[in-house]
Amino acid sequence: MYIFSTAQYDYLKKEILAASKGFEGHIERKTFPDGEKYYRIQTDVQQQDVVLIGGTVSDAETLELYDLAYGLVQLGARKLSLVIPYFGYSTMERAIKQGEIVTAKTRAKLFSSIPRASYGNEVVLIDLHSEGIPHYFGENMRSYHLYAKPVITEIAKKLAGNHFVLASTDAGRAKWVESLANDMQVEAAFVYKRRTSGSETQVTGVNADVRGKTVVLYDDMIRTGGSLLQAAKAYKDAGAAKLFVIATHGIFPNQAVEKIKNSGLVEKIAVTNTHPNALRLQSDFLEVVSVAPLITQGFHF
Repeated sequence: MYIFSTAQYDYLKKEILAASKGFEGHIERKTFPDGEKYYRIQTDVQQQDVVLIGGTVSDAETLELYDLAYGLVQLGARKLSLVIPYFGYSTMERAIKQGEIVTAKTRAKLFSSIPRASYGNEVVLIDLHSEGIPHYFGENMRSYHLYAKPVITEIAKKLAGNHFVLASTDAGRAKWVESLANDMQVEAAFVYKRRTSGSETQVTGVNADVRGKTVVLYDDMIRTGGSLLQAAKAYKDAGAAKLFVIATHGIFPNQAVEKIKNSGLVEKIAVTNTHPNALRLQSDFLEVVSVAPLITQGFHF
């Protein structure tokens, strides 16, 4: 098995190589003066199983992932396994207004259009924002939703020990958090929200007694941190002694980490390395944990 990656996910390729029996696949890359990209697969993949790692962190990254996957199949790969640690476009995972384009679906269809390797194509996705996304992929692409519960559980216990309240940022994630809390044998909590306008919500209360307790706030992803800070303030106002934050995907645009840190509400954030931004921003306040063991153990790479 040969393991390749897009340029931004080279760090995860190296970690998976170290934890697996795979061989490194090599790619030559250039950028022409007009911005056009050049890719050349330097490893012979004829009748070999290949793994390609890359996230849809931007449209450019998505196209690189598609181009490389298409090329690997065209060059005779026997089986194609796409590992997409972070599948973006979660803002547009479904249509609300007439005429809206569901880009999560169109991107899934794009990957499904990759020619089929002789032993098939598959995609591995981690902690999706919506359970429906795997169904957007077509018949050419088998999809697997890999849950990061083992990683999240380990992080939570490392941060807060065995006695804490696992909390969600809103009722929408409450069922998932409740399931995770039951696995950890800890209490669960969520906040009540009231919509004040088309784009804004207000936290109105907390459903559990957190007074004097350590609260671990979980969400599948952190972007700007606005909703997270609303929830964090609610738990603090309800008497939480300490507050830690865990997320699978740390995206953090526009100094989001600094905003959360400067709020004074959160002791520490821990995320996985599914998004390259998290690695670039890691510090004493932001801890980053690898998902490489989760991927290699789950799919025997």
